[in-house]
Amino acid sequence: MKKSTWIAIIAVVIVAIGGGWWVYSQHQSETQTMTDAKPIGKTATIFLHGYSGGRGSTDYLIAQAEKAGGTKVLTATVAPNGKVTWQGNPHKVKHPLIQVLFTNNKNPDYTVDGKWVDNVAKGLKKDYGVQELNIVAHSMGNLGTMFYAVRNGNDKNVPKLKTYIAMAGHYDGILGRDDQPNRIKLDAAGKPAPMNDTYAELARLRAKFPQNVRVLNIFGNLDDGTNSDGRVSNNSSRSLKYLVSASHAVYSEKEFHGKSAQHSALHGNAKVAKAMVDYLW
Repeated sequence: MKKSTWIAIIAVVIVAIGGGWWVYSQHQSETQTMTDAKPIGKTATIFLHGYSGGRGSTDYLIAQAEKAGGTKVLTATVAPNGKVTWQGNPHKVKHPLIQVLFTNNKNPDYTVDGKWVDNVAKGLKKDYGVQELNIVAHSMGNLGTMFYAVRNGNDKNVPKLKTYIAMAGHYDGILGRDDQPNRIKLDAAGKPAPMNDTYAELARLRAKFPQNVRVLNIFGNLDDGTNSDGRVSNNSSRSLKYLVSASHAVYSEKEFHGKSAQHSALHGNAKVAKAMVDYLW
């Protein structure tokens, strides 16, 4: 047999072995992922930070929830491409808590933020056995929550949305950007005028918000005449009511006052944390 023929045969064998090993290693990787995944409980609570936020944005809220009987079992880090990396010690507990961190924490496309929340929710159901979901969100995290809820919240592959606690949500604009103090007016149903483009899109989809969700809307008032938390007008926050009312949400509001109710201070406010814990459990 010619030398060139032997070389060709050897090359084919090497490629075949290499391909087989790749398939085997991929199968092993998938199997390992499934083996490592553990049920953490029927109902889990995720914490979503706002624009430019991170661990510090929700650490205090999580710590207070742990004092009340919750257990932080996972951190979900979402890459800009939507891939979720899970870290922690997943095990079954009464009230599992998950901190969600967006690597791109300044993403202005709220529909993309919603897709990232969807990826987290799908992972919680598929890999960790979660059947019901509570969401605690601050600022921009609320827009991600809402776009997730109206676009993917009824998907059978995600846990049923049970409770939504909103903090400082800017559903109809931000002061100094597309809103100004005392500009937004609400009608009896909570429908705002004027509406910005983001709100108009959410209003168009509001009938798709999951049914019978318990919603607590928390916002701050500096009591300085602006009827705002310094960044978001109270009526921009309160316009959430109209978005969830079509789906028979159990809706309530809590307004906090003074310097500790400033936009970025809300998630470190002890009274806010107590209201959150009391509403969750």
